[in-house]
Amino acid sequence: MDTSEYGFDPTYGYSLQQLLTVKASKEPKDFDDFWQTRYQKALTVAPQPQTRIVNENRLGWRLFEISYTSTDNIIIRGWLLLPFADVIKRGFIIGHGYGGPNDPVFHLPFENAALLFPGFRGLALSAQPNIPSEPYYHAKHNIDKIDRYILGGCVEDVWLAVSALLFLFPGIAGHLAYLGISFSGGIGALALAWEQRIARGHLNTPSFGNHPLRLRLASQGSAHSLQQCYRAHKKQTLKTLRYYDAALAAKRITIPMHCACALFDPCVAPPGQFAIYNALAGTKQLFTLNAGHHNYPEQKRQELELIHELDAFFTPLNKQY
Repeated sequence: MDTSEYGFDPTYGYSLQQLLTVKASKEPKDFDDFWQTRYQKALTVAPQPQTRIVNENRLGWRLFEISYTSTDNIIIRGWLLLPFADVIKRGFIIGHGYGGPNDPVFHLPFENAALLFPGFRGLALSAQPNIPSEPYYHAKHNIDKIDRYILGGCVEDVWLAVSALLFLFPGIAGHLAYLGISFSGGIGALALAWEQRIARGHLNTPSFGNHPLRLRLASQGSAHSLQQCYRAHKKQTLKTLRYYDAALAAKRITIPMHCACALFDPCVAPPGQFAIYNALAGTKQLFTLNAGHHNYPEQKRQELELIHELDAFFTPLNKQY
């Protein structure tokens, strides 16, 4: 694969066999307390979801705009797809990369399902006047404050998305799933470590895995922003990021998980992705992508194969227990 446009090797010299041995870093002693306290507090927030119909039948879906209240009284906006004809038996919360969910995704093969696409705080539909929307700045917003770092709020947005979906459709309790890609893959790992209401999850090229290693691997995108921050303020940056390490969170995830991790990725270094997958504590499946955040000849074929695997992986949520 051509690496000339990057000035570095986006495989970082790792073979698949080596990637499968990458471990999580050392964790703070109060890691569990830090996150459990936040999760329990988030559960006390009433999401008060509001919906507005946009299209009665678009490609077999009823399309709604949705908003709900998250922590810090922040309003999260996004999209809600409901099946035009089928009965709703399960629900999916679908995160986004740093581009944001400007449009809902209609090609996912999840029948009998409610699909919620939230925009995380500060990004896309959930832009906030006091949070930078540019990924370079969003990724380091409040990084000097462990309790206020932006990634924590985005994790809470996931938890409140669960609360909002269950408020709207209480009958799908026990039949919820989460899918996250890139930025929302890492956010998803941090959220699922504590979230008891999600039954299955999928992470695609997940970010924020093994920060001490990630900070040393040349990257583009938000990772580059964090690396610059680290060079300027090493002690404080690493002190905060240790609490927001998706690989450490993955050690606490016990639900069945499906991951798509890339061998070549200039934005989310593969060793960080695999650190998350390797740390997962429960049943897990791996789909190996030739590349992430980079176009390649086999991309469409691999995307179709991945969709087929996800269809099968989430089928158990359709069953009534």
